[in-house]
Amino acid sequence: MHEKLLKPYNPKETEERIYKLWEDSGFFNPDVCVEKGITKIDAPHFSIVLPPPNVTGNLHTGHALMLVIEDIMVRYARMQGKKTLWLPGTDHAAIATQSKVESLLEKEGIRKNGIGREKFLKHVESFAKESHDIIVNQAKKMGASLDWSREAFTLDDARNLAVKTAFKKMYDDGLIYRGHRIVNWDPKGQTTISDDEIVYEERKSKFYTFKYGPFEIGTARPETKFGDKYVVMHPDDKRYKKYTDGQKIKLEWINGPIEATVVKDEAIDMKFGTGVMTITPWHDNTDFEIAEKHKLDKEQIIDKYGKLLPIAGEFSGMKISDAREKIVEKLKAKRLLVSVDENYINRVATAERTNGIIEPQIMLQWFVDVNKKISIRGNKSLKELMFEPVREGKIKIIPNHFEKVYFNWIENLRDWCISRQLWYGHRIPVWYHEPICIPRVGKEDQISKCLEIIVNGEKPVCEYCDANYVQDEDTLDTWFSSGLWTFSTLGWPEKTKDLETYHPTTILETGYDLIFFWVARMILMSQYLLGEVPFENVYLHGMVRTADGKKMSKSLGKKAIDPLDIIKKYGNDALRMAMIVGNTPGNDLKLDENDIRGYGKFDNKIWNASRFVLEQIKDLDIKNLQKLDEEDKKSDEELKKLLAEITKELNDFKFSIVAEKVYHYFWHTFADIIIERSKKKILENKNANSAKILLYTHLTTLLKVLHPFVPFITEEIWSMMPSAQSTDGKNKKNLLMVEKWPSQSAGKPC
Repeated sequence: MHEKLLKPYNPKETEERIYKLWEDSGFFNPDVCVEKGITKIDAPHFSIVLPPPNVTGNLHTGHALMLVIEDIMVRYARMQGKKTLWLPGTDHAAIATQSKVESLLEKEGIRKNGIGREKFLKHVESFAKESHDIIVNQAKKMGASLDWSREAFTLDDARNLAVKTAFKKMYDDGLIYRGHRIVNWDPKGQTTISDDEIVYEERKSKFYTFKYGPFEIGTARPETKFGDKYVVMHPDDKRYKKYTDGQKIKLEWINGPIEATVVKDEAIDMKFGTGVMTITPWHDNTDFEIAEKHKLDKEQIIDKYGKLLPIAGEFSGMKISDAREKIVEKLKAKRLLVSVDENYINRVATAERTNGIIEPQIMLQWFVDVNKKISIRGNKSLKELMFEPVREGKIKIIPNHFEKVYFNWIENLRDWCISRQLWYGHRIPVWYHEPICIPRVGKEDQISKCLEIIVNGEKPVCEYCDANYVQDEDTLDTWFSSGLWTFSTLGWPEKTKDLETYHPTTILETGYDLIFFWVARMILMSQYLLGEVPFENVYLHGMVRTADGKKMSKSLGKKAIDPLDIIKKYGNDALRMAMIVGNTPGNDLKLDENDIRGYGKFDNKIWNASRFVLEQIKDLDIKNLQKLDEEDKKSDEELKKLLAEITKELNDFKFSIVAEKVYHYFWHTFADIIIERSKKKILENKNANSAKILLYTHLTTLLKVLHPFVPFITEEIWSMMPSAQSTDGKNKKNLLMVEKWPSQSAGKPC
């Protein structure tokens, strides 16, 4: 017996050594598998990109779940003989990373504006590199069989070229434009954010009703009402029939008399409140759209730091929180306060990364037009290109009820604001001509031809004068570069062999919370830039929660689970089983340390059962296996039936069901029934050879089907399994990770 089997299984002594064995083999790289004859050159491909973790710190349980599910997919595909590529990378995550570094520097008394853009970015890059190294090391500790030779970073040179290429093409096709539109402004982070990066919080606040001339209006934000000079009502509301569109009404307001204009618009909900509202076009999306439709004036009330502007009169320069009650008191003194609802529940928009309260602002920003028709794509808009592949079944979303969520989001999609007021990220590749031309000798009469704006990857030179071009200060939304991930990582915009072989990718596996942030934008970018889908399937996992259903957070103390700490205690395989059994797509997972501990006992069961089998078959001639007796033949057929079931289920991405079936079969059928029955046969020497053959073939098959789920212990046991020898006595056995998935053929032992 192998000396390792004389001791209990010890994951601490095994896992690092086994991962190095895998990594040194080169088999994570599909090219190596082809070169070494493991995979046929014309084999079908299986490809998946790793959702790139943010370079902001350690991997958490959500990342661990992602790695477990994807590694199961990849190991199964590799054993099927497919050209299997799992492409790793990390995300620069501009807002999160810049905020983190700013916070760290401020603790040292350093402010980014004090050291300037160039020096600040060196600090960020150093932090990002350190975080990247930690993340890669942690992913390896979790057993991820990623092809590290193809690793990418959303802000590296290759991805930067892809971003610049995509931006220029979209600009040239009229899809990217610069304009004044209402955006989500984060005063705390000092940048715009997308609709998808907003977190709505229900907060108890006051709702005020005020007299506005002959009307009553309601608001939770009286501080925005200084510029309200339009009163809007539905044209069919009989209560206000006597008022006509465009009618002027003089009335007393916060800082004195004003003249208000009546606007009739069907956007008004007649059943809400009094059916009348005043609008604040600069600080509300709906109000902005009404103002655009009727060509109304727009006036800014609040600055980008969340303070009131001079239009607020005596309240100018005050923070909103300080001014609100003082404004109400002034209106009350004017007898314009009608009532106050003290128990109003308000949905407050906050920034996901900074927790700052969002202040809608009209700003000059860069946008992607999602409604413009695109001639090179059948005169369809980006919205239509996003709808089409999911509606037509070219992309399958698992679970399928998320398709409705996806469609609903696209139906309500507005133009995408892609500019961010950050220093870290892909700088917008737009250059502005200096305001004053410097005539060039011999071309003095041609300065009218100077181009004011040029979109280009590199700094342009003016053909007609000696003035400089200055690059736009803003950076691009992180999701712009992440949207290119499936094909930029394969070499686009170059026409590479990888792009030809592995795109569209087979599947995208990610959290259901990213269906808007990332999934939709990848479909948008791939459909537009390549004319094909980025992936054929989308597998959505849920959130990892504590045993009592709370969101996993370090603030929960012992209830929170750190995956690396758990691996040290129970081993990687135990954590993997706890994360996959009972975990169906689209549903949250309650992760309990007791379950992980229990699957550690399953590892011991596999180890002890394998020890017994290897002891019994040490004299078995595995090159000339004899026929099984009827009893053992029946067990063999049962395993073949199970194998057929789980193979189909794995092809349908039903990993939870397969993990549970294999777990129960190994423990309750193989260990409890077959091994115990075989012991008796061998002891009594009744059909002992048949029993040994069944033990050998069963363990061989079960190690293979267990491998995607518990790769470390199965690879370790596999290294001790007997194998056929060539005439020169060399071992012909491969690593288990590249063994072929077991056959379900009739007529030979499983």
